Amino acid sequence: MQIRAEKPEDIEAVRQVNIAGFGRSSEADLVDRLRSVRPTLSFIAVSSGQIVGHLFFSPVAINGQSNNSLMLGLAPLAVLPEFQRQGIGTALVEYGLKECDRFGCKAVVVLGDPNYYSRFGFISAKNKGLKCEYTVPDEAFMVLELESGALDGCSGTVKYRSEFNELE
Repeated sequence: MQIRAEKPEDIEAVRQVNIAGFGRSSEADLVDRLRSVRPTLSFIAVSSGQIVGHLFFSPVAINGQSNNSLMLGLAPLAVLPEFQRQGIGTALVEYGLKECDRFGCKAVVVLGDPNYYSRFGFISAKNKGLKCEYTVPDEAFMVLELESGALDGCSGTVKYRSEFNELE
């Protein structure tokens, strides 16, 4: 399996991975809407020439903070159903987080399963004084500092791009 940055010729296959992975088109539509936003990072997993997984990062901001440090939101992460539970999602997240760090990102937030994302070092964002703009359980909204102390002195509500508001 190979993990690499998405290329323009991958767009349709990535769309199909998101539709199959989520069983609906909402996340695929979201990725399509966010592609023109900068900065975004998009990675794919390829097995035997087939795109089997996708991971996307887009910018988020802490409401009311003037901290100009780059912070990204991890969403969505999708793997074709027949390739799930084979470590592809884990490999994508590990690769993606390393690339975020290399890109200069200071922290990453995610809304997801704490049992899954804690293995990568994510902790409850509440522990860093952050809350999600959406009504979600505290334990499901997590953050990972890629630079130690990057969130020191920060607190507030994390705002995703407005394109997320169109998710069903």
